Amino acid sequence: MTFPADAPAAEVLPSPNRGPRIAAGIDMLILHYTGMPTAEGALARLRDPEAEVSAHYLVFEDGCVVQLVPEAERAWHAGRASWAGIGDINSRSVGIEIVHPGHDGGLPPYPEVQIAAVTALCADILARHPIPAARVLAHSDVAPARKEDPGENFPWDRLAAAGIGHWVAPAPIRDGRFFAMGEAGEPIAALQAMFALYGYDQPVTGRFDEGMRAVVTAFQRHFRPARVDGVADSSTITTLRDLIAALPA
Repeated sequence: MTFPADAPAAEVLPSPNRGPRIAAGIDMLILHYTGMPTAEGALARLRDPEAEVSAHYLVFEDGCVVQLVPEAERAWHAGRASWAGIGDINSRSVGIEIVHPGHDGGLPPYPEVQIAAVTALCADILARHPIPAARVLAHSDVAPARKEDPGENFPWDRLAAAGIGHWVAPAPIRDGRFFAMGEAGEPIAALQAMFALYGYDQPVTGRFDEGMRAVVTAFQRHFRPARVDGVADSSTITTLRDLIAALPA
């Protein structure tokens, strides 16, 4: 079985792990890494019906792009996830898997040719779907308690320079007041409300618990990657504030 490629792809290798979209339109783009030792193993898993996982596209280390699921259909890439109150991310999104060994594989740099291919693929998708810049997201953004991909060494700033995604320059890391595990009170609740306003699945409880630490860590991986420690320091908070201020009215 074959289908016409929606975006430029060297090959179409259909995955059975797909279904009909429930939502009316596509308004999110989610980036992943495969987190497996080899590209061949990742491709096989994304096409294995027993794995029950897939993505619309797979980008190899040499820049080759393979399409696995047509964009009109729902790929099974995000799993249990949420953003801005949306629970069924798969029905609203296009998913791109990037061949990369991930944190377990030492988190090596992404090859230049691969990033160029991911950038071109994202630009093509965004040209065809009304996806807001702030909804070009990491898997870790929509599933912070479960996922780390595509990781803190993924060059989101490079994509932003090409007009892809929402980005501000991270605030400098300095000493000063910070919030961490175990703290509670109104300042924690206010910070939680900021994360929720941006889109993260962050309840406003006033307690800095494991769930909040996961959200802070995911935010740092995407938007303040110089230090990923789950501590809400002034750099993290200022960067979050600047991102919210930069959102369209």
